[in-house]
Amino acid sequence: MATMEKYRINSLAKDLNVKNKDLVQLLSDHGMPRRSSMSVLEEPELSLIFEHVTQSNQTDLTAYFKYYDDKKAAKKAEEAKKQAAVSPAEKVDAAKQDASASQQKPAAKKGAAPVKKKDKTQVRHVDTRGGASVDLSKYDDNLDKYDTRTDKDGKGVQRMKKKGANTRPGEGFKNGKPEQGKQQNQKKAPFKPKPVKLSITVPDEITVSELASRMKTAVAEVIKRLMKMGVMATVNQSIDFDTAFLLCDEMGIDVTKEVVVTIEERLFDESVDTEDMLVHRAPVVVVMGHVDHGKTSLLDAIRNTSVTSGEAGGITQHIGAYSVTANGENITFLDTPGHAAFTAMRARGANITDIAVLVVAADDGIMPQTIEAINHAKAAGVSIVVAINKMDKPTANPDNVKNNLVQYDLVPEEWGGDVICVPVSALKHQGIDELLEMILLTAEVMDLKANPNRAAKGVVVEARLDKGRGTVATILVQNGTLKMGDIVIAGTSVGRVRVMLNDKGQRITEAGPSCPVEITGLSEVPEAGDVIYAVKDEKMARELVEKRKQEKKEAEFSRNAKVNLDDLFSQISEGFKELNIIVKADVQGSAEAVKASLEKLSNEEVKVRVIHAGVGGISDNDVMLADASNAIIIGFNIRPDKSALSSAEEKHVDIRTYRVIYECLEEIEAAMKGMLAPKYKEVILGRAEVRQTIHVPNIGTIAGSYVQDGKITRNSSIRVVRDSVVIFEDKISSLKRFKDDVREVAQSYECGIGLEKFNDIKIGDILEAFIMEEIKA
Repeated sequence: MATMEKYRINSLAKDLNVKNKDLVQLLSDHGMPRRSSMSVLEEPELSLIFEHVTQSNQTDLTAYFKYYDDKKAAKKAEEAKKQAAVSPAEKVDAAKQDASASQQKPAAKKGAAPVKKKDKTQVRHVDTRGGASVDLSKYDDNLDKYDTRTDKDGKGVQRMKKKGANTRPGEGFKNGKPEQGKQQNQKKAPFKPKPVKLSITVPDEITVSELASRMKTAVAEVIKRLMKMGVMATVNQSIDFDTAFLLCDEMGIDVTKEVVVTIEERLFDESVDTEDMLVHRAPVVVVMGHVDHGKTSLLDAIRNTSVTSGEAGGITQHIGAYSVTANGENITFLDTPGHAAFTAMRARGANITDIAVLVVAADDGIMPQTIEAINHAKAAGVSIVVAINKMDKPTANPDNVKNNLVQYDLVPEEWGGDVICVPVSALKHQGIDELLEMILLTAEVMDLKANPNRAAKGVVVEARLDKGRGTVATILVQNGTLKMGDIVIAGTSVGRVRVMLNDKGQRITEAGPSCPVEITGLSEVPEAGDVIYAVKDEKMARELVEKRKQEKKEAEFSRNAKVNLDDLFSQISEGFKELNIIVKADVQGSAEAVKASLEKLSNEEVKVRVIHAGVGGISDNDVMLADASNAIIIGFNIRPDKSALSSAEEKHVDIRTYRVIYECLEEIEAAMKGMLAPKYKEVILGRAEVRQTIHVPNIGTIAGSYVQDGKITRNSSIRVVRDSVVIFEDKISSLKRFKDDVREVAQSYECGIGLEKFNDIKIGDILEAFIMEEIKA
């Protein structure tokens, strides 16, 4: 048998009038090795291709080849008869004529088409896919096995076709003869691969243009189908997942919900620990109380060291975190300053602890900052242990302290409550062991546990910028273990732990749960209260920091979502369940009455909770507490000072002042029901301080005033404020500079102000100018 000539896929595809990729796909579908268009075909591959080409029209091929076999046999018989009838002399003359004709044949004209010679021995085959005549004579060595395929009658099927015919094999034949009326140039549709069902992922919300891109469909078609579904959406509008699912299902596209994984979810390990992973951890205790009630001295007695001497004026200036051992167990203490100037630091300390030790002096009792400490501890939801200090003094009266505690819902255990009260003396070191034992008992009831075998998570207690060491942060590890060299991220700060010191200033290599440490290596000073994480991917951590910085910058230009009466009803509709209120009044009786009346407004949808009620003007401390607790401030017969107003505007805390109690109750009740529609709002124009009073006969008292901020106008109303308490509201009767009447007086200028009805003006009073401005709907 002769050696088979090699043929490539591209040449065979050209002869069969098909695409290269169709033949490659055919071979791949039948388990053949993956081929390219330049690959040489083996004998089994050629056999497969020709079997696929001819198998669909086997019956028609039988009739087709039988017709031409018969015609060929008849033609041979006729030629044999003619040759037998011609004499030998005539054969010689015919040969000479043919030779002379070939010599005298004229040259072809320029541009004329060449004349093709007829080749009666050419073997042709028709591609059943393209329908065109294809020369397959060069593949005869490979087609021998198909030359003997049989038809229904058992006769061989010849793959012969007359040259120039455009019919497909078997077309136009019936019973072995051509059909006269049949069109012979019909073509079969080109080969198309089977369509693959599209599958896409869709998030909770997606724009129409993005959905059309994922569906590989025109946007107009998507909009049209949405309109049929009753959804009117433009190209850039978003639709929810359910709508997108119904649309894709109608178009036969599989849809799966896209799970959006944020950087935080990839970076932070927030998995829940199982019970077998958890171990007992030390309680974190904060020491709170009024100024000079002995907080630092008590902590000093507990640690048996002296820290008071190193503080300015004996007052704690920053949060100190210390760890002590009692009865074989560790306790972590946070010493928060008790002075009013550090209210924010005390609030931060209460929010990261388990137990709050409230230090009350036995000779002083409950003081203003003690009340604030109680409110902060309650807002943080921590357990409270009361340490009645200075029991060594002759004027100590612990029963009076307990009696005062009951007024703030802190009932001692000996009176049937649940608050532990321990009498101690920090100076004499008396009752310290009992206090520590009570702290451990409370911690045992709370069953505090953590998992040390995971990446560390904690809270920044304080941070500062040291000239020689760079950024120094005191952190409290809450879960996991922080190790030297860990990559940490806190707020908008990221870095690697370079140095780690414990509360005694000793270098350590790792810190477990409830362990306070001081670290260096952060890129910038983090904010106190930031959550700090130990992570593995530094590149992703820096990416998250940049994202947080951008969000923080954008947040500076947008208003924080703080609760206020104007949109209280809409917030209730969105799931707001609790309204926190801070009440400040001119006298204690008014504060208690307003507090009791407000708490009665609670209903099934929203609970009104007065988190603090006090006497005096609205100060920065009140604004700070309202900001931390998302509360509004209600002032009754008092006014906020300038600093408190600036702080409230910066932190978007809502301050409302009233002079009649039922107006306050009606307004808040209307806001809860969604009916609050104020027609006017108060606009503060300016403030002036009375520096001299001049009595003018038949006119009254003229206030010689200095405009501190804003301006005083002739048509504005005046509110007389004395010691942050509103004394009287009146109209201006005269406004002069020197001897001239003026319409307004600007800031930093002096003027004389006369009021219509009020003459009891005193030096030091603040005249607050305001107007009632109509609110346009």
